[in-house]
Amino acid sequence: MRKNLKEARKAAGMTQQQMADKLEVGLRHYQKIEAGDTMGSFGVWDALEDMLGTHQRILRETSGNHHVPKENL
Repeated sequence: MRKNLKEARKAAGMTQQQMADKLEVGLRHYQKIEAGDTMGSFGVWDALEDMLGTHQRILRETSGNHHVPKENL
Protein backbone atom coordinates (compact mmCIF):
# COMPACT_ATOMS: atom_id res chain seq x y z
CA MET A 1 0.00 0.00 0.00
CA ARG A 2 1.15 3.54 -0.74
CA LYS A 3 0.49 5.05 2.66
CA ASN A 4 2.03 8.44 1.78
CA LEU A 5 -0.18 8.79 -1.30
CA LYS A 6 -3.30 7.88 0.64
CA GLU A 7 -2.44 10.28 3.47
CA ALA A 8 -1.66 13.11 1.04
CA ARG A 9 -4.97 12.54 -0.75
CA LYS A 10 -6.88 12.61 2.50
CA ALA A 11 -5.00 15.70 3.70
CA ALA A 12 -6.09 17.40 0.47
CA GLY A 13 -9.68 16.46 1.37
CA MET A 14 -10.18 14.36 -1.74
CA THR A 15 -11.83 11.02 -2.33
CA GLN A 16 -10.37 8.36 -4.58
CA GLN A 17 -13.08 9.17 -7.13
CA GLN A 18 -12.13 12.85 -7.12
CA MET A 19 -8.46 11.93 -7.65
CA ALA A 20 -9.36 9.61 -10.51
CA ASP A 21 -11.48 12.34 -12.11
CA LYS A 22 -8.69 14.93 -11.85
CA LEU A 23 -6.18 12.45 -13.28
CA GLU A 24 -8.65 11.43 -16.00
CA VAL A 25 -8.34 7.73 -15.14
CA GLY A 26 -10.89 5.23 -13.96
CA LEU A 27 -11.60 4.82 -10.26
CA ARG A 28 -10.37 1.21 -10.24
CA HIS A 29 -7.11 2.23 -11.91
CA TYR A 30 -6.51 4.93 -9.31
CA GLN A 31 -7.34 2.48 -6.52
CA LYS A 32 -4.74 0.06 -7.90
CA ILE A 33 -2.14 2.86 -7.96
CA GLU A 34 -2.90 3.82 -4.36
CA ALA A 35 -2.91 0.18 -3.27
CA GLY A 36 0.49 -0.36 -4.92
CA ASP A 37 -0.91 -3.00 -7.29
CA THR A 38 0.12 -1.05 -10.39
CA MET A 39 2.73 1.60 -11.03
CA GLY A 40 0.89 4.16 -13.13
CA SER A 41 2.35 6.31 -15.89
CA PHE A 42 4.94 9.06 -15.53
CA GLY A 43 2.20 11.54 -16.42
CA VAL A 44 0.02 10.36 -13.55
CA TRP A 45 2.88 10.69 -11.05
CA ASP A 46 3.79 14.14 -12.37
CA ALA A 47 0.17 15.22 -11.94
CA LEU A 48 -0.05 13.71 -8.44
CA GLU A 49 3.12 15.53 -7.42
CA ASP A 50 1.69 18.83 -8.67
CA MET A 51 -1.76 18.26 -7.14
CA LEU A 52 -0.55 17.14 -3.73
CA GLY A 53 2.62 19.22 -3.39
CA THR A 54 4.69 16.17 -2.43
CA HIS A 55 7.59 14.72 -4.41
CA GLN A 56 6.47 11.68 -6.36
CA ARG A 57 9.33 9.60 -4.96
CA ILE A 58 7.68 9.95 -1.54
CA LEU A 59 4.19 9.34 -2.91
CA ARG A 60 5.34 6.18 -4.74
CA GLU A 61 6.75 4.50 -1.64
CA THR A 62 5.02 1.28 -0.72
CA SER A 63 5.09 -0.39 2.65
CA GLY A 64 8.04 -2.72 2.81
CA ASN A 65 10.23 -0.96 0.27
CA HIS A 66 12.38 0.98 2.73
CA HIS A 67 15.92 -0.20 3.25
CA VAL A 68 16.55 -0.68 6.94
CA PRO A 69 20.18 -1.19 7.94
CA LYS A 70 20.78 -4.38 9.94
CA GLU A 71 21.98 -2.41 12.94
CA ASN A 72 18.53 -0.77 13.14
CA LEU A 73 16.63 -4.07 13.30
